[in-house]
Amino acid sequence: MSQLLFFTLSILTILSALVVVFTRKPMYSVLSLIACFFLIAGHYILLDAQFLAITHVIVYAGAIMVLFLFTVMLLNLNTDSDAPKSPKLRIAAMVSAGMLFLTLVASIKATTLGGFALPPHSENGLVQHVGQRLFTDYLLPFEISSILFLSAMIGAVVLAKKEKH
Repeated sequence: MSQLLFFTLSILTILSALVVVFTRKPMYSVLSLIACFFLIAGHYILLDAQFLAITHVIVYAGAIMVLFLFTVMLLNLNTDSDAPKSPKLRIAAMVSAGMLFLTLVASIKATTLGGFALPPHSENGLVQHVGQRLFTDYLLPFEISSILFLSAMIGAVVLAKKEKH
């Protein structure tokens, strides 16, 4: 049952990621990316990382993607006013896409696929264990990162502040 769920989530994740890349409408791309984030959270739940799954949904699908959605809506990017691309740019894009494809084929060829099995159940992904480790072993880096985020917010406010003339 877990294999079927894993492969179903994987296929849906890949399909939604392909919609993000190949759709021409920015709104559909953003909505498909939100779906992709939820499907990735499903993978985290399969790996017994519930805290990571919930954090992923809250941070990425809840905050960042809503910001992208509002940006697309405010900028009205649905207009088809793209300038034609130059032939040199198209050739460069085709060459880099070909190199990426060759890298992916080589990496898939180099891997060996054994039997598929989910990792054994562990307590590492549960909220209680993550919180205990965060506030005992990693307290100093956690507090330093919170100070860093606070200074980044202050810097953003200072940069965005309009000067009075």
